[in-house]
Amino acid sequence: MNKIKKKYKRILLKLSGESLLGKEKFGLDFARIRKIGEEFASLSKEGLELAIVIGGGNIFRGRNIPKDSIARATADYMGMIGTIINALALQAEIEKAGEECRVMTALSVKEVAEDYIRRKAVAHLEKGRVVIFAAGTGNPFFTTDTAAALRALEIDADVMFKVMTDVDGVYTSDPKDKSKEAKKLKKVSYHTALVKRLNVMDSTAFSLCRDNNLPIVVFKYKIGVVKRILEGEDIGTIVS
Repeated sequence: MNKIKKKYKRILLKLSGESLLGKEKFGLDFARIRKIGEEFASLSKEGLELAIVIGGGNIFRGRNIPKDSIARATADYMGMIGTIINALALQAEIEKAGEECRVMTALSVKEVAEDYIRRKAVAHLEKGRVVIFAAGTGNPFFTTDTAAALRALEIDADVMFKVMTDVDGVYTSDPKDKSKEAKKLKKVSYHTALVKRLNVMDSTAFSLCRDNNLPIVVFKYKIGVVKRILEGEDIGTIVS
């Protein structure tokens, strides 16, 4: 870690809700969450300032609700509540591993988490605490990818780590499409990713990163991979 601290002192990790599924088809795999919590606690102990935005797809995904059902805004708020559940579970495991952790949420749930305040979040990071941002941006119609880009910029993160569920980086075409030869890219520019419509993240989140020159590392999560990237291993795709 010593050689990497100068390059990445503070990172924003966008973790999908599906990362917490483990062997489960729905909800939380607590053995899996414990391993993730132990890894994140270890990184914090080594001096990394770690902030996390967590999704809620393992519990509820608003965009999957039929259009003739509840309103999209209501569905999105339900998804935000799912991210709070995930954040609290991860916080508990990070603290069991011996590191201080704070959950800050864009929806006010004062009994279980702090309201999001940018200066307070930065202060937590400077004190060596892991910070988990929950409830997205607090607004419907915005994804947790957009929340991750926004929070990364607000806390002045050096880089955004974007965890993918199904692929291990950015490809020239959909790797699931057998009719095309998909090649994994080690590095790609914002411009190329935009022009070729490469699937990095949603357009709002991507625009925020591009307009503010925030580099993105895209990879598939497994235990230990974050530290390996920080130590310089060539994993995933760098968008810059």
